[in-house]
Amino acid sequence: MKRTSPVTLILLALLGGVVGAFLEAALASAGRPIIVPPLTLAIALAAIGGIIISLAVPIRRLTRGKSKGPIDPFYAMRVLVLAKASALIGALLIGFGIGIGIYLLTRSIVPVNSVGLAIATIIGSGVLLAAGLIAEHMCTIPPGDDDDDPGKKAIRVRP
Repeated sequence: MKRTSPVTLILLALLGGVVGAFLEAALASAGRPIIVPPLTLAIALAAIGGIIISLAVPIRRLTRGKSKGPIDPFYAMRVLVLAKASALIGALLIGFGIGIGIYLLTRSIVPVNSVGLAIATIIGSGVLLAAGLIAEHMCTIPPGDDDDDPGKKAIRVRP
């Protein structure tokens, strides 16, 4: 599996920002209440980030030889996919929080409490993004441990 590309993360953040700002503007123009992310969202995102890292630590120990025993490839792949998904969702939610924040800051009367909640969402999403990228790094095999390493020359034995 390829590592998460920074370009993908930036594009998702931009997409989230555009969707967040336009959604807030559309709701306000329709006379509906705007979306204000609750503080519990930021706390939950940060907690999920911590859980993802705690799931990746045993894989890191096994791949670095600090623990003995076989590596469960299914567990490692599940943690890796969860880490990648967390990084992508974290980037999308960072953009969404920025879009909400930009919309709120462009109003004539700035609701300070709502801006604070948008900033908390951005921070919680940043923690989730960072945790996903760290866990993705922790699930990699160190160089030189792979049998198909292209840096090594294969020795041919002729019959």
